[in-house]
Amino acid sequence: MKRAIALIAISSLLLTSCGAKSESVIAIGKVVSCSTIATDSSKTSGTSLDCLDGSGPVLLESIKGPVVINVWGSWCGPCKQEIPYFVELQKTGKVTIIGIDVEEKNMQAGRDFVSSHGMSWPNLYDAKGSTKSAFGMGVPVTWFINEKSELVKSKRGVLKNKQELFDLVNSSLGIKA
Repeated sequence: MKRAIALIAISSLLLTSCGAKSESVIAIGKVVSCSTIATDSSKTSGTSLDCLDGSGPVLLESIKGPVVINVWGSWCGPCKQEIPYFVELQKTGKVTIIGIDVEEKNMQAGRDFVSSHGMSWPNLYDAKGSTKSAFGMGVPVTWFINEKSELVKSKRGVLKNKQELFDLVNSSLGIKA
């Protein structure tokens, strides 16, 4: 009888632990090469940013659309809140996403954030804050660039939910995500 009670107790403990672990699984992202970013080689001046993967710089003004650019920092609470919506958008495969990590203490902190938050798209690194003139002060900021590589919408502040992001992609870029 004691043996049966012990087996039930151990089984219950194992089943409970398995459930708790599965709920705390964190999405794993990866630092993606910026060589996947489509650019216009005829554009030669503007703001040049390094890539979190350590590859050469990308000229911000040369990025071809359609694309969604999200400006974030690992230290930014609202940025952390909205990253899962971008992860869901990326899963659709309907639109390119590019991140820009700003005001980070170092490149490795940005890489760690990308990996721990399920981000699997190219991310540029703005070590010197050179994008403030384009994006303004504060993060998060999201830009929607159309197929003509024109800025058609700028969203300042945190996205409230996945649907808001998907609706902005549809209304700004004509892409149903």
